[in-house]
This record gives sequence, structure tokens and C-alpha cells, in this order.
Amino acid sequence: MKLTATREQILSPLQSVIGVVERRQTMPVLSNVLLVARNNRLSITGTDLEVELVATGDAQVVQAGDVTVPGRKLLDIFRALPEGTQVTVSTEADRVTVKGGKSRFTLSSLPAAEFPVVDEINAQQTITISQADFRRLIDKTHFSMAQQDVRYYLNGMLLEAEGKFLRAVATDGHRLAMCEIGLETAVKAKQQVIVPRKGVLELQRCLGAEGTIDLAIGTNHVRAQIGDIRFTSKLIDGRFPEYGRVIPANPNKIIDADRETLRHALQRTAILSNEKYRGIRLQARPEVLTLQAHNPEQEEAEDQVEVQYSSEEVEIGFNVTYLLDALAAIDTDRVQIGLTDSNSSCLITSPGTTATKYVVMPMRL
Repeated sequence: MKLTATREQILSPLQSVIGVVERRQTMPVLSNVLLVARNNRLSITGTDLEVELVATGDAQVVQAGDVTVPGRKLLDIFRALPEGTQVTVSTEADRVTVKGGKSRFTLSSLPAAEFPVVDEINAQQTITISQADFRRLIDKTHFSMAQQDVRYYLNGMLLEAEGKFLRAVATDGHRLAMCEIGLETAVKAKQQVIVPRKGVLELQRCLGAEGTIDLAIGTNHVRAQIGDIRFTSKLIDGRFPEYGRVIPANPNKIIDADRETLRHALQRTAILSNEKYRGIRLQARPEVLTLQAHNPEQEEAEDQVEVQYSSEEVEIGFNVTYLLDALAAIDTDRVQIGLTDSNSSCLITSPGTTATKYVVMPMRL
């Protein structure tokens, strides 16, 4: 294999795939990236056996071929080369040589045949949506995914295609986030898949503000084509909780507040909350919301926020981090918190829309 390209032509696709490449792996080949040079195109693949990323770019291919080289070292080399450098990459026996300007690097390699790649994923349906819309789905929900929970199906995000909607749902058992976007054409059949946490975060990194994404959903994999980047992830085999049952249907006590004012008041009060449990007490009375927190050192904080509220008095405790995460994800000036009683979950929404919903379970204080 032999090819020439500018530093940027190789650095850009390399940076796109490097997120899934670890330096230390159980299989040495997984620390490498796969380079495939054909028809004046260079494709670079990185994988951790769960998530695979393939990025393609232009290059002058003198001799077609494929090889795997240490991913992080290759990235460090290209980052260190001066901008605009013309680079030649060639293979000889089991070595890969990178020449740029007066610099020359010789890297070890492993045969391309040893590199695990995902071929076809047997897609049941493909959905085309704008990158901005899909990024919004992930941005509004990803923070509610569990981390290393024994309930493995919570360590990811549910993608649900139904009718003319695509939904994303994430929950860690204490809170839940749901966001949905409209599709131009209805999907063939209702489909639910759970994308693992690492896959969601890598996909989020690949998405831009312009262009479209082709999302192919299979039984064991999900694949997304985003410009010159192809993302493939295994799916979590499990049953996601019936999220519809968790979302309060008709909370009868509605607190309507200025989002920024409430967010700052929560941040101030949280300073003296218990560092471990982060509990904060909300006391809603007509036109005023009182926030209280205390910690084991008997220190206390109290703040009041003017709100629109006309129901009877209610007092309830929440983890303040969960409330702040939800408020940060909402982008309207006003926010509504729906309560049923002092023992039930609250529903946080933007006034006038049901496209995004956040549910937070109460905590005893």
C-alpha cells in the first residue's frame, strides 16, 4: 500500500474514529486503526467490538492495499506535523512508514485480516433525518442514562420509531428524560432498540449542525451514515422499562417559573445540601416557591422564587442535581413543574409543548 495526502486529509478522519480506540486492549489489534486505500479514497476504521467508526477521505492512492497501525501513535504523529504538510504513507513487510517534510516515522503493523469489522447489519428500516434534529434528541436526554448499573438495559438509550415520530428515552431509575421529533414520512413498523451508552456518546460527537443522517436500525446493530463517517453500534439485548407508566399523566399542581431564576436559586441553595445525597426541599405556596437545604454540619440554606402557582400548599424533596440537569436541557424562558402530591414524581416540561419531558422521583429528607 502507498498513498500521498495532506496532513489534514488524514488527520480529520483519524480524529473522527479515535474515540473508540484504546491504547491498552485485550486484543492488540483493537489498539490499531484499519487503513484501506482504494480508488483515491482512504478509509480509516476504529472499533472496540461494541462501537465501530469508519471515516473516509480523499487521498492519492499510488498502490491500493490495507493495513492496521497503532491508532493513538498515528494520531500523535499527524497532530505534531506542521499544517499543510504533504505526507506519504507506505507499507513494507510488517512496517508502515510515514514521511512528511523532513520527518520520517516507522510504525509496527498487524495484518488487516485480523481486524474485526461489521459487514451488513440486516437493517429492518432506514430513517433519514437532519443531524440537528437527531443531535437535539441526544442532547436533551443523554444525561439521564445510567452508568454501570446492574440493570444493563439502563446503561444506554432507548430509540423508538413509531408512526411519524422518533423518540429517545433515557433513565437511571431515579429520573427519566424523553424527547421526540417528527418525521416527514411514517415508519414501516414500530421499533424499539437500546443503544449502549458509549455508542450514544460517540454518535453525539459525530453529529454536526448541518446535513442529514441515515439511521439504519437492525435487530442486533444500529448504523448511521453521517457525511463521510459511518457509525455502527451493537444494541443492548434487553427489555427497556415501560416509560409511559413512569411519566405522570395529569399532575394537578403546576408551578410555572422563570427558568433562569429558578436555576440560579437551586444552585445557591445546593451549596449547603448534603454532598452525598444532594437533597433539597421544595415548598410550594400560592405565588411563591421556597427552597431549603441542610447538611450534616447543621448548616442551612433557604431561597425564595416568585412563581405562578394557585393550588394548595405542597412540600416535597428532590435530588437537586437531577432538577438542574433537566432545567439546563430546557431551552425556553419559562418552565413548568407538575406535582401530584408530596410522594409522587414531578414532571418538568416547557409550557405549551410535550415534545420533551423530564421526570424526577422524590426523595425523603
